[in-house]
Formats: sequence, structure tokens, C-alpha cells
Amino acid sequence: MAVEEARLEEVGSGLAPVSAGWFVVNVADAAWVRNDAFGGRCVFESSRRVLQDRPEVEPRMFPETGFTLAVLEPNKPTGMYHAESEQENFLVLAGECLLLVEEEERPLRAWDFVHCPPGTRHTFVGTGNRPCVIFMTGARREKGSIVYPESATAQARGAGVETETPSPAEAYSAFPHWRLGRPDAWPSLPWG
Repeated sequence: MAVEEARLEEVGSGLAPVSAGWFVVNVADAAWVRNDAFGGRCVFESSRRVLQDRPEVEPRMFPETGFTLAVLEPNKPTGMYHAESEQENFLVLAGECLLLVEEEERPLRAWDFVHCPPGTRHTFVGTGNRPCVIFMTGARREKGSIVYPESATAQARGAGVETETPSPAEAYSAFPHWRLGRPDAWPSLPWG
């Protein structure tokens, strides 16, 4: 039995799947979300964040693996320092950033690959004078977990919680919500 092509529709910041099936979408045409503290994200799915202007559309998430294209501005983190119960992998496509991993700092540049086994504490902070683009992928399991540990290293870079928590809502409570839109650096990006 053949798998049907998913229907892509405009959801307020680009195209996202609104039905099941295979699809092709260019990064320049895909839906994006942005956050003044954490940069821009293209998730390629129709998550609740992407569908905030289309509440009538049912989210379409990839059940086994998540993919994100992150655009990170200098001196901004990708998110709060955390560890997940499933593996995550990252490929820096452009620019430079600092990997905060297990209380260490590692400078990264284009084409550096990072593998984080389950339980690896990590996040990224943009460096240099231009945006950093990171392709992110992670396994998904029904009973997956996350923790945001206290970290002096991450706190010093604006990417750490004051008190350890397993709650994303608590870890991000001091930050603005994600909204639809492309990153400020859009014109300087390869697909912009």
C-alpha cells in the first residue's frame, strides 16, 4: 500500500504538514518560530507552537525522531542547560558556537558534530559575529524525561536554572513565549 503525500498549508510563518504522509519542504518555505532569548527554529512538523494561529489544525508530530534547524544569534543560548532520557545529535552547519557539556565549554564551528547519549547535560551559546545554524535531532519515546540541573557554567552564560527542575514550564518561566516568525538574521542566512 502506497503512503500518500501530506498536505502542506500556510500556518502563519510558512508551510507545515496538516495531514499524514510524506512531504518535501524547503527551509525557506517551512514554518518558523522565534524567541527573543533563544533565536529561531524550523521544526518541520506542525507542533502546537507552529499552529498557534491555526488552532483548528491537529498537530502532526514525527513519532520516533524530532528534527530542528536552529538559528542562534551571538551570545544567545539555544535553550536552558538540560539532560534528556534519549540521545540527541547536533551538526553545526554555519557560524560558531560554544557547546556547554557536562560542566565543560567546547568551541564549535561549521561541520562539527556533537553526540549526546541519554543523560548528557548540554546546551549551546552563539559566538562570533554572525548567526550560527545547528541541525538538531533527537529520539522520542513515550515515557521520555528531561531535567534542568543547576550549573554554574550554564548560569554564567545565561543558560542555566537557579534550582534543578524536571519541568520545562518552570525552567523557562522567566523567558518570553515562542511566537511565529523567522529569525532577525533571515536575510544573511543561506536560504534567506
